[in-house]
Amino acid sequence: LNLRLFSRSKTASCLPSGNQAGMSIVIVRHGETEGNASRVLQVAETPLNARGMRQAERLAERLHDFGITHILCSDLPRALMTAAPIAARLDLTVETTPLLQERNFGDLRGTPYAQVQGDPFGPDFHPANGESWAMFHERVAEAFAFVAAARAKLTEGHLLVVTHGLVCHAILSRHVAWTDRSPPPDRFHNTSVTVLDPTAPFAARLANCYEHLGPDDMEATGGAA
Repeated sequence: LNLRLFSRSKTASCLPSGNQAGMSIVIVRHGETEGNASRVLQVAETPLNARGMRQAERLAERLHDFGITHILCSDLPRALMTAAPIAARLDLTVETTPLLQERNFGDLRGTPYAQVQGDPFGPDFHPANGESWAMFHERVAEAFAFVAAARAKLTEGHLLVVTHGLVCHAILSRHVAWTDRSPPPDRFHNTSVTVLDPTAPFAARLANCYEHLGPDDMEATGGAA
């Protein structure tokens, strides 16, 4: 299976079929928010904007016959709103966990990137009353263990995980087997699809694929978090 990263082919799906993928872990970043579009470190309550809602519908159209049997989701509104259309199509209940939340930027939440003193994504940046990178990566490790355990409990179908951009990056860079010559993508597009093998070493079969989005659905150069 070709692991091209930024495939947007309109002639063939870049999502493998159920037979090819086995019982996969399918990881999705939430749809666009106004905070993404305006490059703001987002407050927890941020919902999807109009484009994000449209992206979520396109994602549901793409995944509805893929064989998703369980949905695991961050408990933040932007993730839940992304999961809702596919849960409705498949008549599935969404299981939530705070472990899949975006990195907590503490007192900086609600602040535009341009107004932050220093690089909020820099390796030594620790926001007041928020998570350091070490704290964040410790939580993501716990989150991925939770995901793997949820996958192991399923007897059929695929596990859908709806989360956030920095979580996607942390999982791809730290917890899966990466066999492509290029590094994992630095930024995950809104509603992008990543497919992992169901068991260790959780090889990445697809990363950051957003072929389901049309030109009007594509976000501008928005925020990573």
